[in-house]
Amino acid sequence: MIASMTGYGKTILQLPTKKISIEIKSLNSKNLDINSRIAPQFRQKELEIRKMLADKLERGKVDLFIYTEITGEDTSSTINAVVVKEYIKQLKKVVDGDEIELLKMAIRLPDAVTTERDEIDEEEWKMLSNEIAKTLEAIQKYRLDEGKVLEADFKNRVETIKDILEKIKVMDPERVQIVRSRLEKGVADLKEKVDENRFEQELIYYIEKYDITEEIVRLENHLNYFLSALKSADSNGKKLGFIGQEMGREINTIGSKSNHAPMQKLVVQMKDELEKIKEQLLNVL
Repeated sequence: MIASMTGYGKTILQLPTKKISIEIKSLNSKNLDINSRIAPQFRQKELEIRKMLADKLERGKVDLFIYTEITGEDTSSTINAVVVKEYIKQLKKVVDGDEIELLKMAIRLPDAVTTERDEIDEEEWKMLSNEIAKTLEAIQKYRLDEGKVLEADFKNRVETIKDILEKIKVMDPERVQIVRSRLEKGVADLKEKVDENRFEQELIYYIEKYDITEEIVRLENHLNYFLSALKSADSNGKKLGFIGQEMGREINTIGSKSNHAPMQKLVVQMKDELEKIKEQLLNVL
C-alpha cells in the first residue's frame, strides 16, 4: 500500500493551567526536512521530538508547531516595574506626553517584560510525548488516505497505457507492411535492376531495425511490475519512480522506431499518461 507525503495532523493537550497545541504538516521532498517552531519551555526536548518525527514520517518537508496558551491564573511573564519607570523618566526628557501614552511606549521597549522559562517536568513531558504520538498517527492516516487516491489514479493510467499498447500490437503488422511497401516503391522508382535476393536480405535487415517486439514485451513487464509494486507492504515512491523511468525508455524507443504516423499518435498518448504518473509519483512516500 502506498502513502502520500502530503499530510496534516493536529491535537490539543489540555492541562490545568494551559493548553498545548501540536500541529504537523508535510509536503513532498526527496529527503526528510523538518522545520520546527516550538514553545521555549519545550526546546530542551527538541532533539527527542525530531527523532519521533523522523522515525514515523521517513521523508517529506515537515513543519512542526508546538505552542501554548495560558488558560489559568499562572503566567510566566512579569512586568519589570523598575525598568518601565526608568523608561518613562527618560521618555519625558525627549517628548511631552500623557502618562498613559508614555507607558504604552515604555512597555514595548526591551526588558520591560520578562519571561521566566519554565522547565518541563517529566510528567508533563510524558503527556506531551503521547500527544505528539497521537498527532503522528493522525498525519499517517491522512497520508494513507491520500495514498489510496493516488493508487487508484496510478492503476487507471497504467490500464490506459496497456489498452493503448494493445492497439499498437494490432497495428504493428500493418505498419511493417507499409514500411516494406514504401521501400519497394522507392526501389521501383529508381528504375534500376536489382538483385532480388540481395534486396530481400537488405529489406529484412532494415525492417528488423524497426522491429518493436522486444520493447513491447519489456513495457508490458514494467507495467505489470509497477502494479505489483503498488501492492507491497511498504510505500516505496523511489522504486516506483525507477520503474516509471524504465517504462518511459521503452515508450520512447517504440516511438523512435515506429516510423508510422498513426502509431506515433498512440505513443504520444502513452507518454501523456506516463507524465501524469511521474508527476504524482513525486508525492509518494
